[in-house]
Amino acid sequence: MSQSNPDRTYVESTIIMTTVRVVVPFVFTFGLFVMFHGAESAGGGFQGGVLVAAAVLLLAFAFGIESARAWLEGPLVKTSIAVGGATFAFVGLGALLGGGAFLEYEAYGFGTYGVKYGIELVELAIGAVVSGVLISLFFSLASGDFQASVPADSNGGANAENGGVNAENGAGSDANGDGRDTAVSATGTDTAVGAAGGDEA
Repeated sequence: MSQSNPDRTYVESTIIMTTVRVVVPFVFTFGLFVMFHGAESAGGGFQGGVLVAAAVLLLAFAFGIESARAWLEGPLVKTSIAVGGATFAFVGLGALLGGGAFLEYEAYGFGTYGVKYGIELVELAIGAVVSGVLISLFFSLASGDFQASVPADSNGGANAENGGVNAENGAGSDANGDGRDTAVSATGTDTAVGAAGGDEA
């Protein structure tokens, strides 16, 4: 799926690619299972959406980020996010129109099965949104869309300040002008003067 390029950090591995081909269908299926099973036991749209996104990320790591980006190129991810959000809102607002509270599935009048299927539909919608957002964030980070810009003069100002301190110290090293060196300690209380004929401390 990808070609070797010396400028890229991606390196094809037959072992990884073969392993991902075997594992990804199970991860994706398990993600859907977790989404649908959230109505009756542990699980839900968030956990299932993360698993589905992880399956796509495995493909990107195994076959190359650019190859996976080209495979997902188009409105697929954005459509998944939009449809998931719209479905969630539709189910919740529909309950309001039926005389109940937001996401009160009993307001639809379908009995116990209606509540179960309503929860599963909402969990599937949440999973679509979560997986779509995580996949989009991954590819955005991989392309460097969120790189912080460092001001050009931030280091320059520090260097200029250090230069001024050094210049000040340099000017004071031979302040007497007669060949004698004056050294001032950090506390500013001790002065040592060295002369050719004698030393003062």
